[in-house]
Amino acid sequence: MSIKPIGDRVLVKPVAEEEVTKSGIVLPDTIDKEKKAEGELVAVGAGEKVSQLGLVAGQKVLFGKYAGEEIKVGDDEYKILSHDEILAIIE
Repeated sequence: MSIKPIGDRVLVKPVAEEEVTKSGIVLPDTIDKEKKAEGELVAVGAGEKVSQLGLVAGQKVLFGKYAGEEIKVGDDEYKILSHDEILAIIE
């Protein structure tokens, strides 16, 4: 199955949550882990605003914690975001 966002939307695969903190503490499954607002662009719509931002598949981006619509395809989780929900490009 292939998902192609339309207009000024993008498809993002969020970065997997870490099980160990930077200080080496292992996080148990019972705690509510905070989702990272970072991901990789998988597909980009053909809208004018998206092309003005220079967004292309493969870029890493930051987005709002509660931004976009979450979807699940098979075992993979994705987010569909509007162009204005992307906060920054990670270089």
